[in-house]
Amino acid sequence: MLTVVHDENESNEHAPAAVGGSMLDELAREGARRMLAAALQAEVAAYIEQCADELDADGRRLVVRNGYHQPREVATAAGAVPVRAPRVNDKRVDEATGERRRFSSAILPAWARKSPQVADVLPLLYLHGLSSGDFVAALEQFCGSAAGLSAATITRLTRQWQDEARAFHDRSLAGVDYVYLWVDGIHLKVRLEADKVCLLVMIGVRADGSKELVALADGYRESAESWADLLRDCKRRGMQAPVLAVGDGALGFWKALHDVFPQTREQRCWFHKLGNVLAALPKSAHPAAKKALAEIYAAEDVDHARAAAKAFAAEYGVKWPKAAAKITDDLDVLLAFFEFPAEHWVHLRTTNPIESTFATLRLRQRVTKGPGSRAAGIAMAFKLLESAQARWRAVNAPHLVALVRAGARFKKGKLVERPAESATDEQAA
Repeated sequence: MLTVVHDENESNEHAPAAVGGSMLDELAREGARRMLAAALQAEVAAYIEQCADELDADGRRLVVRNGYHQPREVATAAGAVPVRAPRVNDKRVDEATGERRRFSSAILPAWARKSPQVADVLPLLYLHGLSSGDFVAALEQFCGSAAGLSAATITRLTRQWQDEARAFHDRSLAGVDYVYLWVDGIHLKVRLEADKVCLLVMIGVRADGSKELVALADGYRESAESWADLLRDCKRRGMQAPVLAVGDGALGFWKALHDVFPQTREQRCWFHKLGNVLAALPKSAHPAAKKALAEIYAAEDVDHARAAAKAFAAEYGVKWPKAAAKITDDLDVLLAFFEFPAEHWVHLRTTNPIESTFATLRLRQRVTKGPGSRAAGIAMAFKLLESAQARWRAVNAPHLVALVRAGARFKKGKLVERPAESATDEQAA
């Protein structure tokens, strides 16, 4: 464990100011500075100790401390932190290359001017409509300094993110198995173009239960042709047919799915369906209708769900036949999730992994300027999803996902028939 202590000879030039500014922010920055200094000292000490037995012909150590590097500021979540990293004199020579070895800090790489956390916030700011010229002022308020984060730097990062998005789009899918698939179309306003960007988003569940971004592409109005192009491209790169796909009923995705992966089952998203049904009802009927619809999708099993759907049609079908038809016409694909493990029902009846990730973006669309181009919009959305992916939780009972892929049968949410190979393996064991 690192212990942060005062060095009696250490300068007090970075102590918190007694007056002016925010004392809390200054304390946070001072604490970060001291912790970073202690970590760097400990890292160098461990490196030198590891090489203590390596001596020259005169018996002197080949790896020793050699003062400090020039001071610099690093932008962190706690603000701009002044750093003066310790220097290492490494006299060893690499036998393979003949070059001098160099110490490289894993905590503070050479020329680093910002922490990865600060880099992560940039695509979010850009995606939410902040232009590259506004970053300096915004990050000075956020971090206390915008050193190393000029408009030119942001432009270079944007190009880098676009390259990363293209590499992601072209990667092989041969070694990955997505058992469940959520799909949706996300619309972005583009500042410099009259048209909108329609992002085709696909998030999958792997056989181990973890969630992962599968694909992100420009859909050009979310047409069936665009979805078919994306699915064919995924299939060409090695993607297997998912067991179940979840999406909005209005998508051109379903026609494309039937053409590319006809064996994949459909599950219509209840989140979108609720909005469609309520749009066909007067507001006075919404509270009771919401409860009646919840009786369907939250039923204990498919039999109770069908009974609740029949009751909904009887209650609302006379006055509002269009609202009732939105349930009865799609009932089979609305209740498909009941044929899968009960632990997975909460995940499979909506496209929530996509909706929740883009919730902030949807709320801010009316008041932000949006990305400057289609390519930038796709790149920023990719970085947003990449950042969010680290926080996605695995589905409940992840061990059941592999059984679903293997063809196990479930009734009322419980396993009733294991796949033949699984049963044979158990008998052999």
